[in-house]
Amino acid sequence: MNRPWSGCLYDAPPYVAGEQPKGENTIKLNANENPYPPSPAVIETINSFDAATVKKYPDANADKVREVLAEHHGLKKENIFVGNGSDDVLGLSFRAFFNSGKPIFFPDITYSFYPVWCRLIGIPYKEIPTDENFRIDPDDYKPENGGVILPNPNAPTSIGEGRDFVVRLLENNPNVIVIIDEAYADFGNYSAVELLGEYENLIITQTMSKSRSMAGMRVAAAMGSEELISVLLAAKDSFNSYPVNRVSQAAAIASVKDEGYFREIISKVKATRGRLTDGLRALGFSVFDSSTNFVFCTHPEVRAEHIMDELKTKGIYIRRFALPRIDNYLRITVGTDEQTDILLSEIKNILGSSTV
Repeated sequence: MNRPWSGCLYDAPPYVAGEQPKGENTIKLNANENPYPPSPAVIETINSFDAATVKKYPDANADKVREVLAEHHGLKKENIFVGNGSDDVLGLSFRAFFNSGKPIFFPDITYSFYPVWCRLIGIPYKEIPTDENFRIDPDDYKPENGGVILPNPNAPTSIGEGRDFVVRLLENNPNVIVIIDEAYADFGNYSAVELLGEYENLIITQTMSKSRSMAGMRVAAAMGSEELISVLLAAKDSFNSYPVNRVSQAAAIASVKDEGYFREIISKVKATRGRLTDGLRALGFSVFDSSTNFVFCTHPEVRAEHIMDELKTKGIYIRRFALPRIDNYLRITVGTDEQTDILLSEIKNILGSSTV
């Protein structure tokens, strides 16, 4: 049977998520999940949720979630779009904003879903090389293009950039949409939300999966001008009319309202990130200064693949990307202090016994 409809799927390398361990008593540090539970208010909301209400469809545009997020960020509801996790929001953004026929630009070392969407949707793209230290130069994005997307902080490098970086990127691209993917911004030092009033071509995406410990609820948002958000809403109704479910909407509202717990968990993760970074450097690793809830590192003598495989035999899961330039680097999610101590101890043992 001739299958012309399947070519794009067979020819396009799919996005590969972190391995999901099957056994118990594992330490899972390969998916950048938060090691701490969501806000007690979220847990109470879920436990007390009236399950009988799921017989009705949820609010199509998650307006109450949009309202609390707007208040949190100092915006209007009309500046907020809510979707089923970052991948839903980003996928709709690709469809809505990257359709000029010109190639969109993103870094060569970045979130590996970007080229997958481009191939599936038929969007031409160009990967802009990062420098020898995996840093992004905004001036490399000056040439004519059909749009720009990049994470800040970047993944998997963990490198975060500040206000001047984002402004230069926007000034270099005044006539196309610039999407800043801020999945990890809560763990860094800068968010470009403050620039939304100055740049009408700016879209910012954020997620509740990482900093708010709600990866299993699938809630994320895009922020931008009223015009751009109206386009996203239209794209949702055209390509994916399914709204965020009732339970997730209720949990999201509870999470955003509990600012104290949010700040407490961010502080914990940052503190442990410092311990993990110092511990790895003491073992001879080169570790980038992280603005995320993970670290990106390499060892000068022992191969990353060997370290990852040996840790897996101990029930510890971390991530390596078999990609050009970074195949000898490890991405390690920040866990609890106890998990970090176990991880560092096992890595020390591996290094002490390794000739790889």
